[in-house]
Formats: sequence, C-alpha cells, structure tokens
Amino acid sequence: MAFLLFSACLLGHLTSASSLSYHVPERPPTNSSGPLAAAPVGVSMEFFTFPAYMTDVAATKTCLANLQELTGIWPPLRIGGTTQDRATYNASSNQAVTYSVSNPSDAPMTLTFGPPFISMAADYHGETIVGLNRRLDNLSNTIAAATLAYDEMKNLYAIELGNEPNFYTSSDPIADGKAWSPAADYASQISWQDAVCGNLSTSDLISAGVYFGTEPMNIAGLTAEEGAANAYVKDYCSHNYPQSASTADLAKLMGHSDIASQIKPFASEYAAAAAENKPYIFGETNSATGGGGGISPTFGAALWILDYVMQSVIMGVKQLYFHQGTIGNCQYCWWGRYDMGAPYYGAYLATMALAGAEQIAPLDSQDTAYAAYAIYQHGIPVKVLLYNSDYYTSGLRPSQTFTLSGIQTHAVSAKRLTAPYATSRVDLGENPTVAGLTFENGTCAIQGSETVEVTTVSNGQASFTVGASEALLIYLQEADNCFRRV
Repeated sequence: MAFLLFSACLLGHLTSASSLSYHVPERPPTNSSGPLAAAPVGVSMEFFTFPAYMTDVAATKTCLANLQELTGIWPPLRIGGTTQDRATYNASSNQAVTYSVSNPSDAPMTLTFGPPFISMAADYHGETIVGLNRRLDNLSNTIAAATLAYDEMKNLYAIELGNEPNFYTSSDPIADGKAWSPAADYASQISWQDAVCGNLSTSDLISAGVYFGTEPMNIAGLTAEEGAANAYVKDYCSHNYPQSASTADLAKLMGHSDIASQIKPFASEYAAAAAENKPYIFGETNSATGGGGGISPTFGAALWILDYVMQSVIMGVKQLYFHQGTIGNCQYCWWGRYDMGAPYYGAYLATMALAGAEQIAPLDSQDTAYAAYAIYQHGIPVKVLLYNSDYYTSGLRPSQTFTLSGIQTHAVSAKRLTAPYATSRVDLGENPTVAGLTFENGTCAIQGSETVEVTTVSNGQASFTVGASEALLIYLQEADNCFRRV
C-alpha cells in the first residue's frame, strides 16, 4: 500500500566546487540500456537459511515490502548457494530443513529439506528461482524436488541445477573420480536440463550456468554446446563478487570507474546469452566473498550497490540477486535479527531510481569518480541520478557540482543518499539516510520525515551539489509542493 510522508522542502544551492556539465537528451540516446525489468534489484537467500529468514527474522518481509512499495513488483527472489549442493530432498519430512551444526554461525555440510520448504517458497509473492542439487549426482532426487516445485509454485521463475560448478572437483560425486573440466560441466548441465525438463514435459525453466566469474567455465562456452537444449533454458546466470574478504578495499569497491572495469569481463557473457535470445542475470552477487569482509557492512558498500546496479543493467543484466548468507554471520547482509545493514540503503535508492523506468543511459564517460545517469519512461527523461564516488572518511567533506542542461521544467526535486562517512555502519550508530529517512533496526520499518530538495531551473539549466561519498536522485517533473509519494 502506497503511503504519504511529510516532506521538508530544501532549496538547492551552489558551492565553490568545480562543475561538471551534462546535457540530458530528450530521447534515449544510442548508448541507452535495452528495456529494463520491472524490478531489477533482487535478493538471494542461502538455501539452508531461507526458512529462518522467512519465519525467524522479523525484518525480512518488511524489507522486501519496502522495495515492493517503490515498484509495485515484489523483488525477485533466488533460493540457493553453497548449501543447495549439499541438500537432499526428503519427501516424507514434515520439516522445511533438517541439519545440525556445532556453532550457530556455521553452515551445515549436509542437510535435508522437505515439502514444507517448497510450500514456504510458494508463499512468496514475487518470482522465485529455486536452486537444487547437482553436485551429489542424485538426479532422481533432484527431479522429485523439481517436480514438487513445478507443481506447487505458481511463482516459480526458474530452477538452478547446481551452484558454482566451476568449484567442483574430482572428489565430488558428480565427477565420478575424474577431473572436472569445462567440457565435463557443459555435458552434465545439458544432460540434467534434458532429464529434468523431459520429466516435467516443459521447457524455458532452467537458470543455466550459475558460474562464479567467467573462468574456467563460462556462459559463452556453455551456449556453444547447448544446441536444442537451449529451449530448456530460462536464463543464463553468473555470480559476481568483486572482492575477497581478505583483501577488501572499500575505496576501490565503490569507485565509479573501478566498478566499470570490474564488470567489463561479463559483457561477453551477456552477449552469449543474448545471442541465444535468453536473459542474462547475476543470480548471486555481493561485495566480497565468504559472507563479506570489513567493507561489506559500510555505507560505501551501499554506494557500490547503487552504481553497480546502474552499470550492470546498462550492460544488459536483467536482474541482480544480492546474497543474504548465514544469519548472524553475514557482513554483507542487508538486514538481520537486530540491526539493519547500511547496504540496504543503496538497494533502496537503486530500486527507487529504476522504479517505473524503461531505459537508462550514462551521461558520463565512466572513467572518473563522478557518475550521471538519465532515466527514461515512455521515451522521455524522468529522473537523473548523480553519484560522487570520492572516498570520504574524515575532515571537511569535499563536494562536486553537477550542472545539467536540457531540463524542461521550472523547478525539480531531489532525494539524497548520504551518511556521515563512506565507512559508516548502522551497528556503530552511524545511520545512512535516504531523503532523510531511516529503517528501524530489527523491523526495517521506515522512520522519519522525508526531506526533498527543490532546485530552480533557469533556461533549462540547474546545478546540484553532491558531497564525496553521496548520491542524489533528481526528479525532472515539476516540483510544485512538498508532499511526495515514496
């Protein structure tokens, strides 16, 4: 249900910072994205934690609902990860999941799941990808689970057959004691696609690939072997974690040009999927491997999410599923039982920016610290997103002035994403804000009064100040009052 928040109107102002100038094209330019999904920002949940997220973590449903309020579409959900490839379906179990661990922060090495797991997935209102086991080489068991999911889940978007098979080894049952190679995996995937979809008498069902990175296995290699089996494929999927938890560098993570360089190798993966007329997704992604490093719960990671989403969808990625790992042992998670994570603020503004959008175009060259994006609906620009990725941790906050031309109204409004520092963390009492709003720890409820900044337009031109480690979302429609729908 949409709601109204009182908005404090602030007048935009100039500073002495040097100015960058961008013209907003009145129609989508040639470097625009293709048509955007209605909800590009999605969530991935580690397989064994999914039931607990949905029943034991109060913030989960509210955080997802907050995003749905912006787009009218529930965020797409993927249930999978390392533990999907350790899980065996037990048709007689009355438990969603069954496992044991010596420490609550650990992930189980083996687990079973029963029909209640699928019923819980079926209850989610958005499109859902379900990951099933391939590593254990129990094809009949996976077919049984896939059959239940296909029959019961009206929201089923796709099924994964295995998780990150580029990490399989000769000791895994699927390898049968032989070296696991790209050729072996391609043959295995295609064989399992045929078996699962053949038993279900369906096509267009499998989220294929599910590779971590682009080597040694990749989408381009898999599509070259798919042949007629491509009919079974719903989309092609890559996983992407820009950094290792042990060598994390926040300034590099959130840097605008660094993001462009990091995702560049995936352009060929998108092209391979597009050549087969299939969508391409980042089915699991987040800031750093292993549940995230010290950079992952920071505001800088929120800014990374924001810019990473924009650059990815321009490249052609349909949706990005940000992974939520082990509850209580997850640095990059957007929420938990007790505290919110700063990265959720970036996901929220990214969703807000793309809500209702049909295309997005970069206005900058993507080789500096400063980003500008024009966002289009019905062929006309409706929003502009500005991002200053200069790394700010202390002292007087520098700023950058962005001057936009080609604006057709007399005044525009804007909403700012900010925090005390790039290194700010919610659990340390340094909350970010989106247009002055915060999300309550433990519940994810929206708190505060919305702050909207109003800037006068003169001769089609207006200037905006964005501090280091900040972003600003500008609405190009006429700003005529202080009440805004979120």
